[in-house]
Amino acid sequence: MKSFRPLALLLGVVLIASCDKNSTMNISGPAAGSAVKFFNFGVGDTSVNFYVNDQKVTAASSTSCSSSVNGQTTDTTCLNAGKESRNGTNYGGGANGGGLYSSIAPGSYTLSARLTTAANNGVAIASTPATLADGKYYSYYLSGVYNSAAKSVESFLVEDPIPAPDYSQAVVRFVNAISNSQPMTLYAKNQTSGVETAIGPTVAYKTAGAFVGLPSGIYDLSTRVAGSGTNVITRTGVGLAAGRVYTITAYGDITATKGAAVPALDNTTNY
Repeated sequence: MKSFRPLALLLGVVLIASCDKNSTMNISGPAAGSAVKFFNFGVGDTSVNFYVNDQKVTAASSTSCSSSVNGQTTDTTCLNAGKESRNGTNYGGGANGGGLYSSIAPGSYTLSARLTTAANNGVAIASTPATLADGKYYSYYLSGVYNSAAKSVESFLVEDPIPAPDYSQAVVRFVNAISNSQPMTLYAKNQTSGVETAIGPTVAYKTAGAFVGLPSGIYDLSTRVAGSGTNVITRTGVGLAAGRVYTITAYGDITATKGAAVPALDNTTNY
């Protein structure tokens, strides 16, 4: 199932919602031709909004726009021009949420992230040329470590070749967004059966692995470098449901041992 919210110049937001096997779900292609998810995994940066060329495609609304009692909007700024929070998308977060893509007409663009802070509002800290093809999905990542002096961070785009729904299993892939890591393999260990499965081969920085099927269940996730039995990053108790597609992304600073920069594994549902 898809729902839409139009954006000026571009063509809205596509929601791929959870569906049971008796529901009709068309994932043959996004409604406006192509679609992109946006993630802020740039260690040490501040909140950002994401842009396609000069069109803002992600932003956080201010809670002051709606009454906490009845949800109605009375602020004329909100009604006429919109009011946004300075929060944007913070480090470690996805701008679109689970199952959401920004739907964009196919073509050549520059994808960018711009600061939302008052002092540097609108300053671009990353930009990536991209050609978006009709009927394809993508994920755009801020990555590496933010350079506060230059106000810059690395970024990259990967295609999301989403497979057709398979209600007999979950489907998972791995993306490496840690700039100072070695190539790693993601492993998923089923807490009930004890069976551990490698989610594709080793994955280098700024790349994505292949989608791999797993029985539905609760899994402990870990990454390892080639030839090593030592876990580099771990995350326990991750639920993976049949009929769903997931991307597990490693982000952070591989040398960090405390604080927000400690390497972590993000689990995002593609649908």
